[in-house]
Amino acid sequence: MSTQRINELRKLINEYNHHYHVLDRPIVSDAHYDSCMRELIKLESEHPEMFDPYSPTQRVGGKVLDGFKKVTHDVAMLSLGNAYSLADLLAFDTRIRKDLGPVEYVVELKIDGLAMSLRYQNGRLALAATRGDGDEGEDVTHNIVTIKSIPLQLNENLTFEVRGEVYMPKAAFVRLNENRINNQQEPFANPRNAAAGSIRQLDSQIAASRQLDAFLYYFVNAQNFGVDSHLQALDRLSSLGFKVNPLTRICADIQDVWSFIEEMTSKRAELPYDIDGIVIKVNSLSSQNRLGFTAKTPRWAIAYKFPADEVMTHLEDIFLTVGRTGKITPNARLTPVTVAQTTVGFAQLHNEDYIRHKDIRVNDTVIIRKAGDIIPEVVASLPQLRDENSKPYTFEKHCPVCHQPLVRFEDEADTYCINNECPARIIEAIAHFASRDAMNIDGLGVKRVEQLYHNGLIRSVEDIYFLHQKREALTSLEKMGEKSVDKLLMAIEASKSNSLDKLLYGLGIRHIGEKAASTLASKFTTMQQLMEATQEQLSAVKEIGTVMAQSVVLFFSQQPNHHLIDVLRSAGVTMEMTKKRSESTSFFSGKTVVLTGTLIQMTRSEASEWLSTQGANVTSSVSKNTDLVIAGSEAGSKLSKALSLGVLVWDEERFMKEVTSIEN
Repeated sequence: MSTQRINELRKLINEYNHHYHVLDRPIVSDAHYDSCMRELIKLESEHPEMFDPYSPTQRVGGKVLDGFKKVTHDVAMLSLGNAYSLADLLAFDTRIRKDLGPVEYVVELKIDGLAMSLRYQNGRLALAATRGDGDEGEDVTHNIVTIKSIPLQLNENLTFEVRGEVYMPKAAFVRLNENRINNQQEPFANPRNAAAGSIRQLDSQIAASRQLDAFLYYFVNAQNFGVDSHLQALDRLSSLGFKVNPLTRICADIQDVWSFIEEMTSKRAELPYDIDGIVIKVNSLSSQNRLGFTAKTPRWAIAYKFPADEVMTHLEDIFLTVGRTGKITPNARLTPVTVAQTTVGFAQLHNEDYIRHKDIRVNDTVIIRKAGDIIPEVVASLPQLRDENSKPYTFEKHCPVCHQPLVRFEDEADTYCINNECPARIIEAIAHFASRDAMNIDGLGVKRVEQLYHNGLIRSVEDIYFLHQKREALTSLEKMGEKSVDKLLMAIEASKSNSLDKLLYGLGIRHIGEKAASTLASKFTTMQQLMEATQEQLSAVKEIGTVMAQSVVLFFSQQPNHHLIDVLRSAGVTMEMTKKRSESTSFFSGKTVVLTGTLIQMTRSEASEWLSTQGANVTSSVSKNTDLVIAGSEAGSKLSKALSLGVLVWDEERFMKEVTSIEN
């Protein structure tokens, strides 16, 4: 009888949750809901053998993690291209119609929250992961199960992936900040930050208390489930129990799209959640497949971003900061003001010419905005509001940190501190070396580097690898207990095995970004060969121009940099491209390969990396120039396109046979 009642209550409560949190049509009173939940909790505690991680009682949280696990996305979570005006949208529409002719669009509200991927296995939620860098995110399932609008179990036993946006409703945000202020805690700046902070909690009870919600907007590989259009995909998700935004609309042309944008711009403030734009998508999935993707964005969609909020405030002072290359950036100190729901107290002024051309003065009243809703900038000063306290700014002639003379190179707008011993440059250079895209030394950000520098524990990049000899001094620092020190030293040790491209980017050679570092490392394979390369040899490398080549030669011609490399080598830092291509010619050499679907024996990221070592060019879209498509389970449109073009297709078993034969 108890078993039957437990199952009955679970079914009832799930139904109540769906009506309340998804359909916004409650069918029972709060008192009745609470009574059912209390009864279920009591029965489950009396019958532990009936435990089910998908029971509605598990939504209250309670699971505490030691840390977040990394998750590789089977299908990359790409970002969208941006439009800021009707002209941008017309250009997008012209490009679409040039390829497809007349099309209809689906327009959706761009929810201002945190992108999320949900994987269901046989109808049950198996994994929830953040977007991360698009290829790799973090497993946050323990927090996502606390969101009552996200179904833990579907009404069909399907295995698939769905994506959407986790957000915090405005009302929940107000209540949260009121509680934080009452508890003498710093309030969150806006609902987006509050939602992201909630999902990043290791204790799921915190997320459960925050009243998060979610809209789902993307059915991955929907065509595999008999769906022909994006609107049909959204309807299918709704029928499965997901919450889909009701303000989504179909538009016959781009003028209809603009009318919708104008309508929602006027209603934006009335919505119970924040939006930061409108997403426009080609409705037909087959048309989406024809348009394909760029390296970073789908060609069949674009995000219209609302104009940045502009507000007036007082410019109290102008001060300079120093970057790792010595570049001097002037900044405005402002009377704090709210812009795009964030309190802004500082803004960049770019360079000396920017200040002069806009006639920006200390004590001016200025207009500021957040460029792209992210970076605060001073748009203009208001000379008509000036008084006798306003005064022109004279650009400093000396570095604000080391006090050495500043230099402005011919034909450049920027000013530099060229003192290699400048503490600000050293700190920024060390932090860059340790950053995620370089040597990825977790726990060695700018603030930590500043602390270590000012306590005499680190003076240069090479000092990082001798911090293990200063353990006692490290543990004596503020917020540096035994556990933190152990974690930092382990991260430093692990960084030694990074590939040459990561080291090269971390060195901070002028004009050499992450991509150029990877290109150079792949071409020259060892640090020694790169150091010995001539400007002509470097310039001959595709994507490496004359300026880059000159910069590399100059860097390695300087004795201090030779010393740095020698010290890093003696400390055990890898000096070669560990992911270098195989020198032997394999079947894959020179071939263009596309991976699609889910692979079991290795991740798609691992397969892509392995193929690259064999000389293959791994791309994300199928075309007539594709030589091979490797299709895992649940392969969708890319497989269909490959078959229609007559491209060679292998399944995972065939691919692994080739891998095994080459490896052995």
